[in-house]
Order: sequence, then structure tokens, then C-alpha cells
Amino acid sequence: MRAVATWIDKVHDRDKVEQCIYDLAFRPDGSQLIVAAGNRVLVYDTADGTLIQPLKGHKDTVYCVAYAKDGKRFASGSADKSIIIWTSKLEGILKYTHNDSIQCVAYNPVTHQLASCSSGDFGLWSPEQKSVSKHKVSSKITCCGWTNDGQYLALGMMNGVVSIRNKSGEEKVKIERPGGSLSPIWSIAWNPSKDEHNDILAVADWGQRLSFYQLSGKQIGKDRQLNFDPCCVSFFSKGEYMVMGGSDKQASLYTKDGVRLGTIGEQSSWVWTCRVKPDSNYVVLGCQDGTIAFFQLIFSTVHGLYKDRYAYRESMTDVIVQHLITEQKVRIKCRELVKKIAIYRSRLAIQLPEKILIYELHSDDSSDMHYRVKEKICKRFECNLLVVCSQHIILCQEKRLQCLSFTAIREKEWLMESLIRYIKVIGGPSGREGLLVGLKNGAILKIFVDNPFAITLLKQNTSVRCLDMSTSRSKLAVVDEHNTCLVYDIHTKELLFQEPNANSVAWNTQCEDMLCFSGSGYLNIKASNFPVHQQKLQGFVVGYNGSKIFCLHVYSMAAVEVPQSAPMYQYLERRMFQEAYQIACLGVTDNDWRDLATEALEGLDFHTAKKAFIRVRDLRYLELINSIEERKKRGESNNQLFLADVYAYQGKFHEAAKLYRKTGHDSRALSMYTDLRMFDYAKDFLGSADPKDTKLLMKKQADWAKNSKEPRAAADMYLTAGEHMKAIEIIGEHGWMDMLIDLARKLDKAEREPLSRCAVFFKKFNHHGYAAEIYNKMGDLKALVQLHVDARHWDEAFSLVEKHSQFRDDVYVPYAQWLAEHDRFEEAQRAFHQAGRQAEAVRVLEQLTHNAVVESRFNDASYYYWMLSMQCLDIARDNTEKKEEMLKKFHSFQHLAELYHVYHSVHRYMSEPFSSNMPEILFNISRFLFHNLSRDAPLGISKVDTLYALAKQSKLLGAYKVARHAFEKLQGLKIPSRYQDSMELSCLTVRSKPYRDSEDLIPMCYRCSTNNPLLNNQGNSCINCRQPFIYSASSYEVLPLVEFYLEEDISDEEAVSLIDLEVPRVQTNSSWQETSSGEAQCLRMDDGIEDPEDDPFTAKLSFEQGGRAFVPVLVNRGVLRSMSRRDVLIKRWPRPLSWQYYRSLLPDVSITMCPSCFQMFHSEDYELLVLQHNCCPYCRRPIDEPS
Repeated sequence: MRAVATWIDKVHDRDKVEQCIYDLAFRPDGSQLIVAAGNRVLVYDTADGTLIQPLKGHKDTVYCVAYAKDGKRFASGSADKSIIIWTSKLEGILKYTHNDSIQCVAYNPVTHQLASCSSGDFGLWSPEQKSVSKHKVSSKITCCGWTNDGQYLALGMMNGVVSIRNKSGEEKVKIERPGGSLSPIWSIAWNPSKDEHNDILAVADWGQRLSFYQLSGKQIGKDRQLNFDPCCVSFFSKGEYMVMGGSDKQASLYTKDGVRLGTIGEQSSWVWTCRVKPDSNYVVLGCQDGTIAFFQLIFSTVHGLYKDRYAYRESMTDVIVQHLITEQKVRIKCRELVKKIAIYRSRLAIQLPEKILIYELHSDDSSDMHYRVKEKICKRFECNLLVVCSQHIILCQEKRLQCLSFTAIREKEWLMESLIRYIKVIGGPSGREGLLVGLKNGAILKIFVDNPFAITLLKQNTSVRCLDMSTSRSKLAVVDEHNTCLVYDIHTKELLFQEPNANSVAWNTQCEDMLCFSGSGYLNIKASNFPVHQQKLQGFVVGYNGSKIFCLHVYSMAAVEVPQSAPMYQYLERRMFQEAYQIACLGVTDNDWRDLATEALEGLDFHTAKKAFIRVRDLRYLELINSIEERKKRGESNNQLFLADVYAYQGKFHEAAKLYRKTGHDSRALSMYTDLRMFDYAKDFLGSADPKDTKLLMKKQADWAKNSKEPRAAADMYLTAGEHMKAIEIIGEHGWMDMLIDLARKLDKAEREPLSRCAVFFKKFNHHGYAAEIYNKMGDLKALVQLHVDARHWDEAFSLVEKHSQFRDDVYVPYAQWLAEHDRFEEAQRAFHQAGRQAEAVRVLEQLTHNAVVESRFNDASYYYWMLSMQCLDIARDNTEKKEEMLKKFHSFQHLAELYHVYHSVHRYMSEPFSSNMPEILFNISRFLFHNLSRDAPLGISKVDTLYALAKQSKLLGAYKVARHAFEKLQGLKIPSRYQDSMELSCLTVRSKPYRDSEDLIPMCYRCSTNNPLLNNQGNSCINCRQPFIYSASSYEVLPLVEFYLEEDISDEEAVSLIDLEVPRVQTNSSWQETSSGEAQCLRMDDGIEDPEDDPFTAKLSFEQGGRAFVPVLVNRGVLRSMSRRDVLIKRWPRPLSWQYYRSLLPDVSITMCPSCFQMFHSEDYELLVLQHNCCPYCRRPIDEPS
């Protein structure tokens, strides 16, 4: 920092007596300076120090002046106890007084309220107020100042106290200094910086101390000793520096923290006041001898650069290290004036007034920005330049260079023949670095820090201003005092070229033959010996790395991204592709890369072209280059052919065609033209060529017509070229069926593939007649069957199956699936059965059964279970491996069918308001069901409904014992709420009835004539002979039937033939017979019934009483011959089941058996039900269906 005097004036009165300058104030725009001199107020022009006008109004010495922030008025205070308010036009508009002399005045920066302070009080005046509010104080006020927001006023007093008041004058904070009245406060100033979080007050007292306080009164840091009596403190507009003057007869520059930076101007008397011009680096001083000195402060740039790291001074005491690539910054606070900065690799040297600090990076990471102190050299040095190396620092003192270790030991010294103008570290091993030194006499030397002898590289006639050496150390660039850039070959000392208008130069660290230099507002880039490329740029070039140029403009360093397009194109013009690629790698645009790739490709430099196309990610050209490289590996070496391929890729088709013809590859040219749909060019190229080529061209033209959405033209072209399949595809895709059938009828039946494709399209567009015609033409019956199946033309399909039974499965299986999809499950089941797909038939029936149960269609469930059982029987007959399993399922499904058939009536009775069944029938059904639900009930069958129905009918019919038993069973079950009340009532009322059952309801066993209880622990069998009861499938009364079995050697056919013989029996005529026995006469009606003892079957019914095991009735041939055919019922089960035989013991009771399901009915009941349903009520066999 240095101060340059702009103008100086000395104030005298009329008698030539020096007038002390007590205070100064700048107009806010900096154009005028208000001076308190004697009893006058002087107004100066700050530009040249011209006195504009002296203002008279005070009768005694003027002590203070202040300008309002809005620039409209200013105030002056005098020893005559008065305050005068002046306008910006230098007119006095107001005057008011205090009781004592005025010591200081200050305008509020926000409200423009004026604070005026005297020895005994202070006043607050606003333009809108008529009066001045005054407040007494205990001590003389020497200085005052408002905070930046105008909320508080600080008063410095003679007794060493700082009083902080609000806008109303009330004291909020009181700062008592330790010196008291021995250290009167003489100057205070608030820091105007907007970056500070707190208001900071600088306080200077005549105890020769400088202190800083927060608004709260808390001191910041320690007191700083001044060694003189301060009279004035003034901050710069942004608060980064402050100026202070006093009894040391000079003004000094300080940091905002109070660190002294240097002297601004030495004077011959006390400096009573100093002020900084708003928003500038100008400072004005006012002295006791009447001197007014106006200085400009010039802050020099202190900085250092190494590659992409730039270190520079900020706020005179801080060092900022900036990474120019990543834009990271780190601040190093030195708290002393930074005089010199040097940076090299991981080292940073900072020279302070009394020491040099050596820093090093925390790690070897190139992006690391953490510095730590490595060494301190606590010694004062005077030098012009400072350079740091890995293990040394270099001090430049005019002609002398000194090399010091980090421990301040002087290791080497070089004495030059002329002043040193430029010095730079050019790298090297640690401890053996090389320095490039430029002298005023034009000599350029190279010095190694471990070598005491300097090496002269060359000597020129003009003084050196800037130097740089190329990466390979083979070229040297010099900027001389005439702003000429000269480039030398170091080895031959030859001047390679020179360029004018240069103030700095830098070689590219990544490219040997490229440098840049700046000057006259332009950046100049020069590659090899090509002409210079210029672009506008302000500042000095200090570094060049790849495509980044580091430029210093005023105080800031910036990394400017400069595309290297111009030098790259210069190399391309010379067809120097490798060098152009190296330049492009430094940084060019995508278009430049593409141009490089294209030029290299046309120049047949495939290696460079490939790398360039990789950068732009052009896969198309990379495929071309790879194919050419593969062909070269296979031995191809015809560059003309390669170039033709390149031209074809670039769109230079005619040039490519000429080269193809020249190299004898006409077919490639033809393919190129046809691929590009340039058929006219292709025809011209062919001329009168081979008909095969013409046909090929026609085919390709058809391809193009197809792709260009002219399908009909394409189809015609394909037909002309004989490409029937492609023509069919186009015609079919567009649905031109008339055109397609004409084509199909013209085709020979041997052309199966085109015909099949035609048929496929006819099917797609639902032209089944055309498709059938094609299949008939081809004789493809299987496809024809499939066509009818797909079209759901079942009648045509069945007619084909009648003629060709081998397609039975192909028709019936899809037909069954179609029926199932349309909810015609019963028909689907029959169709599966017809197709021999028993498993599918069973699966459909199982699903139907499950659905019927879930939907409470128990009658349907019974029917489906019966059908399932018959399916299982069919499977057992056809599949011996599954015989046992299927027979087991058969009996299970038969049982379930009967249960659901019975439960259907119970469910209807419980869920419907009226029942068509008689109470006796419901009673029998419920009892039968109850006997079969001793274990878990099947899905859907409710034990509650069954027991409740049984209880109600039992109570109604007088079977009170059964009713009470049923109600007791119900109590162990969960009863629906809708039955709860009626069930509890019935349960109570039945207890009032006798505990017995009606005799009329007791069932009898027709084998042993035993009366069985209504609730039988044997279930539906006799408790005595264990003979199973045979029930009517409608009323579920016990039928007078007894099952009998044949002896082992009697077959079913023989048994039937024996029964059919019907051997006649001897009978007596029915007549009245009269007998007399003594005195009694008896008249007996003889009906001709033979004695039971005469019936062989009746004899077979006998069994051993009391036996637990069931003894079946086994008959021989004689018994069979004795039977009447009308008394025997036979269940003729299909194989593998045996037939079942039943003998009616009451021939007069007419019993009918369904020939399909073999269920027994009373004949009257069966006939009624058949009339109602037109089929068997159990198996739904139609009445007109033959047995």
C-alpha cells in the first residue's frame, strides 16, 4: 500500500495566522468536502482542492461538522454554543443553541435526526420538530456516532465512559473504561460493514489504547496499544479498513481489527481529524497547523501462482488460496500485514513484517485445500521478490539472489550483473529445483538451487519483462520492455518468431507447440508456426493449462475456458491429423471433434478418426471404421475402396459410385443406390445390364414402395418380380381380400406355403369360406377341421368327423371347452365324455357340483354327484390301474348324491314358507338324514336344519321321544337367531308330552319282522338282523324288499334265466271251507296263499338270533327257480360292479325301479313325479329314453 498526495491546502485567517482544522465531513456523493477551520466553515471541491465557498455564521471557533446521509443538509457546531443547519446549496436555514460550547454533531443515517453534543448536555433535533429535546450528562462529551440502523447513539465522554442511548435519549448501555478520567474518550466510530452480524464500535482514548465493543457493551478482543494520543478514527465505506491520526503527526491505515498496515501521510503537526471519501480509496487529513491533505491510497496486488493454484492477499492481512479449476477457496488469517506471497506445489510462503511463514498441504491429494504451518522464519527480510521451493525460499534483492533453507540458513547466493526483473520456478526434483531468471539487461539465466553457478540461456538487447519455458524445456518465450513476444529455441539460440503487443506470455502445459500471450485487450493463441488467433480479453495471462487460460484482471484471477478450435483447424489444413487430435484433446466443441473425425476419415487416418468419433459417440462411423480395420486385417489394401465406403457414409453418393466402379465393385454401388431408394440413379448406373440385376432392382424398389407407405404399388412390383410371399403379406396386412383370393386361385396347389399364408389371412379377416376353399385345394383336412373349430362352425366340424373319425379329439375337446366357457357345463361334460377325456369330464362335473352346493342348489348337486359316480365307474372299467380308487369314489359320490337329494327337501322346508311334502315324508327324510350325519356333515348340509325339521315333524306326528332327543342334540349346536325363540318354545312344550313315540310310526324289518326304534344306533339297518333297509327315493318309507346274494358259482345271466323260468306252484282254489270240531263250527276263507314254509326264499331269511355280524341272504339255483319274475328287482350295474338282487316280500305293493340310477320308488309316487318333471326325479333320465 502506498499513499499519493492528490492535493494539499493550508488555511490562514486574514492575519496569516494558521487555523487549526478540527473536523471534516464529505458530502455523501464525495464531490464536496466541509471543513471546520477557525470560525468559518469552508467548502472544497474534492476533485482538485478548489475552495468553493467559505461560510460565515459562527462567532467563535467551529469544532465540528456533519453531513446528512441524504445529502440535503449539513450542520456545524461552534464554541459560540450554537448549531447552524446549512442546505446543500450552502445556505443557512436554522440555528439553535446549547448552554455550553458544541463539541460534536452527528446525523442519524436513517431518520436524519441530528445529535448535537456540548460540555453539559446533548440535543436531538429533527426537521419535523419545532423544538430540540435536550438531555443532561455528567461529563463533557467529546465524540458521538449513530449505529448503522439509526437506532442507537454512542457518546464518548471526558471521564472515560461510553454511553449508548436510544433515539429518545435514554441510556441503554454504559461502558466504563478502566482508565476512567485519566483516559478520556477522544474518538469513536461504528463499523459500517453490512457483512458483520453485530454492530461494532471502535473506541480510541488518550490512554493510547484502541478497543472494540459490541452494541451490548461486551468487549471484542483485547485493547491494542497505540503509543500516541488518538484524535480521530474513521472507517472506510465497506468497513474493511480504518484510518487513525493524532499526536504522532501522521495518519495510519489499520485493519478493521486494529492491525496497523502503514502510514498514509506524515505531517508537521497533530492530525486532529481524518475522513475517508465515500466508496473510494481517498483519505483527507486535517492538521493543527491548518493543513488539509488529500491522499489516494493505492493497494498493490500481492499474489503468487503455480499451475491451478492462485494465492493472493485480501484485506492486507489475509491470504486466499484459490483452486482455479474447482473454484474452491481457503482463507489463511495472518493478522499482520502480508508483504509477499509465493506458492509452489504443496508449499506456500507468506512474508510478514517480522517473519516468513512456510505452509504445506495436509495431503498429496491434488484437490486438497487444507494448509498447515510447516516452518516459521522469525526474521525481518527486505526483498523485491519472494520464491518458494520444496525445501528452500529464494529472496531477490535487486541484483542479488539468496537461497535460504526453511531454518533461515543461507545456503547459496548469486550476484547478477543487472537488476532482476523476473524470476520463476520451472520445476525439478525436490531440493534441486530450477529457476528461470530474467534481467534488465536482457540476459536470461537458469539457476539450480543446489548449484552455485548460474547458466546463461541467451542474451537479448532489450530488458526482460516476462518469461516462460515450454514443457519439454526446448523453447523459451520472452516478453521484453517494448511489449514484443519473442520465442527462442533454447538449444540453437535461434529466434523462431516474434509477435507484437504482448504484456505477458505462457506456454500450454499440456501441448509443447502452443502458447498464448495477452496485450492491448486481446488474447493471442499461437500454435507451431501458424498465424496467431486473436480474441478479446482484458487482463494479463499468467498460465495456460489445456483449454484453460488463467488471467489476472485488476485484483481477481479467473480461469477462462478457451476452445482450441482455431489452432486445431490450422493443423487440419496441413492434414496433420495427429497434432490436430492433440490440440482437440485440450478442449474443443463437439462440432470441432466431428470435423476432425471427418477430415481424418477422408484422409484415411483411421486411428485418429476412430478416437475422434468415440469422443462424439458416433456409433455409425465407428462401425464403418471397425469394418475397414477388419478388412485390412484380412489383407484388403485398396484405399480407393475404403474411401468409397467413407463417401457413401458421408452422403457423397455419386463420388462413391465412381470409386466403386473404378475399383470394380459395381454391385456395391447398386446396393447403395437401391438402399437409398435412388432407383433412377440405379437404372442409369446399370444401363443395359443383366436381367437378374434388373429383377433384383425391381424387388428392392418394391421394398422401398412398401416402406414408403405405397403398399399396392409394392404388392404389384413383388408379383412382377415373382415374390409371391411378400406380395401376400402386403395384401393380407391391408385386408384386400378380393385381390388375395384372385392370387390364391392362380397359385398351383403345390405352392403350399403361399396358399397357407393366404388361408391365414382369410381366417384373420373372418373369410372362412375362402379359407375352406384354400384348404380343400391343398387337401389339408386337419387344417380344415381346425378352421371350423376356430370359427365355431360345429356342424361342419361334426360332419367332417363323421367321415374322418381320426379328427374326433380335435373337434370334441374344443367343443367341450367352448361349451364350458359359455356356462353349458352339462353339455361340456358330455362332450368331454364323448371325446374320451374322462379326466376333463370329471373336473367339469366336480366344479359344477361345488358351485351347486355353494349356491344351495342341492337337487342339482345330487344330480351332479350321481353323474360323477357314473363317470368314476366308466374310468374304473377302462383303467385297471385306477380301478380301486375309482370304485371308492363311485360309492362315495353315490352316497353324497343320495344325501343331497334328501337334504334338498329339508332345505326347502326350512327356507320356504310352505312345503309340498307331507309331514310323514319330511319325518322320514329327516330321520334318514340324521342317521347318515353321525359324522361330519358334507359341505352345505346343516345339522341344525336337519335336527330342527326332525324335531318339528316328530312333535307334530306324536313321536315325542324323538322330538325331545332332537331338541337335546340342538342345544349342543349354534342355533341361528331366527330359530331361537320358536325352538325354545317347542323344547318347553314337548316336555309336557309323554316320553314315547307313536306306534304307527315304528318301522318294521321285513326280513326278521322286528320293530325298530325311530332313532336307531345301527343307522339305516335293522337292530336285530343288521339287514339294511331299502327306502323309497321319494317318501323314504321302508320298502318291503330284501337284498339277496347268489352263490359263487352262479353267474348273473344264469340267475336271470332261472328267475325267468317261473316254475308254476300248486295252489288251491279260493273257497269257503267249513270245519266242525265238536260243538264248534268254523268258517274260513281260503285265498290260496301257500304256506310260508313252502317258499324256499322265506326259509333263507332265517338267521342266528343275537349275532352281531350281518348274515346276508344267500340263494342257490333251486331258490332262484322258485322265484317269480315280478317279485324280483335287479340293479344291473355295469362292470366292474356286480348286479344287485332284491326280493319283494309283499308282492301286492307295487315298486318301480329307475333303469338308469336304480333308485326304488312306490309306483304311484314315481309315476306322479315323472309326470311332473318328465324325467326321473333322481337321475333326470327322460321318460322317452330307452333303457
